[in-house]
Amino acid sequence: MTRRVIVEADGGSRGNPGPAGYGAVVLDAVTGEVLAERAAGIGRATNNVAEYEGLIAGLTAALEVGADDVEVRMDSKLVVEQMSGRWQVKHESMKPLYRQAKELVARLPRVRFSWIPREQNKHADRLANEAMDAAAKGLMWRAGGDTGPADAADTWLASQPAAPHRLSGWQDAPGPPTTTLLLRHGQTPLSIEKRFSGTGDPALTEVGLAQAAAAAGRLASSAATVVVSSPLGRARQTAQAVASALGLEEEVEDGFHETDFGDWEGYTFAEVRERWPREMDAWLADSSVAPPFGESFDATATRVRQARDRVLARHGGKTVIIVSHVTPIKTLLRIALDAPPSALYRMHLDLACLSEVQWFADGPAVVRSMNDTHHLDGLAVPDQ
Repeated sequence: MTRRVIVEADGGSRGNPGPAGYGAVVLDAVTGEVLAERAAGIGRATNNVAEYEGLIAGLTAALEVGADDVEVRMDSKLVVEQMSGRWQVKHESMKPLYRQAKELVARLPRVRFSWIPREQNKHADRLANEAMDAAAKGLMWRAGGDTGPADAADTWLASQPAAPHRLSGWQDAPGPPTTTLLLRHGQTPLSIEKRFSGTGDPALTEVGLAQAAAAAGRLASSAATVVVSSPLGRARQTAQAVASALGLEEEVEDGFHETDFGDWEGYTFAEVRERWPREMDAWLADSSVAPPFGESFDATATRVRQARDRVLARHGGKTVIIVSHVTPIKTLLRIALDAPPSALYRMHLDLACLSEVQWFADGPAVVRSMNDTHHLDGLAVPDQ
């Protein structure tokens, strides 16, 4: 049965550029029931950037509720005309957001865009204004969750009036940052041979288990109170060693799984170059391009950013160990540095390496270390 939904999205800033935020709501096209709300303060940005962020959040929410037929309604003429293919995207800062939105559209069976006057976009406009108000006060927050009981991530960390959906936040700006210790998993058979290893599930080798144990020993004396893992087995094996050393249980966050490399899974770079030369050239040239039947780096960045926000909402101000894979960890570092997608190709992360990022409530982040492997001294670590 087809699920028809309406996505209403909006975004804006106080000053253009200035404290910015977006709002999006997904409605059942037949009953008008609110299926999901999304909103966030995004720091300092322009109106157009915020509008695109609202669209991306709305399309992502539509995918999450299983939509088949989507009508997107926005009061931004620019976004509607660009997404409909009638206007070109000329500004360089808008092109990555446009590509992310187009990739989400490609994952939905049917999407169409309609311009509506602002007075007909009141729900999304209200959410966006609440997000902008929060950003202007030094709060970073996110409205989230489908309809139903709220969990710990659906509660403001600052007092707010009641709303149809409860809103979530990281913390007030004067508070401590959230420290994330980013740990790449240990060696697997595919990493020995430098093969594409995405959503497949190879187990750790004996060396990989030793690397996980060494990382666990290093982190046992850390201030971490939370261990969060990708759902894939190689990451969970690593995370379980760390959690055991700290006397904790690991949480699983699906958004931190490795990029899906589709048809390239299990092949070496040279083998892919030989079998799919044009596809590989396109993939290397454009982060919005996915391997055949796989996932683009832009799509990876969208879900990793959302996973990061969920972790920050649940564990603001704490030290959190995140056990993941090379692409998600590079993506978190890139986001923290506010670097372009091409930065992914300019980082090297060894197996079982540690990186540290501090995330502050008013938006900026600080990378304190990257690719730290001192705990692996004396172990055989392949150059991967």
